[in-house]
Amino acid sequence: YKGEGILPASPRDVWECIKPVAGGLRTKWDQNVKDFEVIEAINDTVSICRTTTPSACMRIISPREFVDVVVMKQDEDGTMLSAATNVEHSLCPPQPNFVRGFNYPCGCFCIPVPGEPDRTELLTFFQTDLGGYLPQTVVDSFFPSSISGFYSNLTKAVKALKA
Repeated sequence: YKGEGILPASPRDVWECIKPVAGGLRTKWDQNVKDFEVIEAINDTVSICRTTTPSACMRIISPREFVDVVVMKQDEDGTMLSAATNVEHSLCPPQPNFVRGFNYPCGCFCIPVPGEPDRTELLTFFQTDLGGYLPQTVVDSFFPSSISGFYSNLTKAVKALKA
């Protein structure tokens, strides 16, 4: 799934809301992220992370956990990005009460809009196997509304950050 939108905030403010770090803002505004923890920091830009999600779709989708290797980067043009993919890690075995999901390569790109310092193009790519025994129709109905909610809630979060 691909999401794309222009947000009314600087790339730095958008990045502040979405960057994948422990104690970050994402758990406060993203209804699909319950908790985010760094399992192991490989270096300043690469880490192994665990993300948990709450139940969804009137509890048809039970809580999930994802373990990913995450890389963060800033390009010379000011683009900030995070990219991730599933990984196994000995310090993070599957936890009870969670279904282990699987992220294929995915990411978020905060791209400066030329000549508009208070606007950011945000590209998101999600390719997730939620795991468990969900009918494909449930998955197909969940993701589009989830992505729409992500952009709507992020827009509110960056406005609140600027206030």
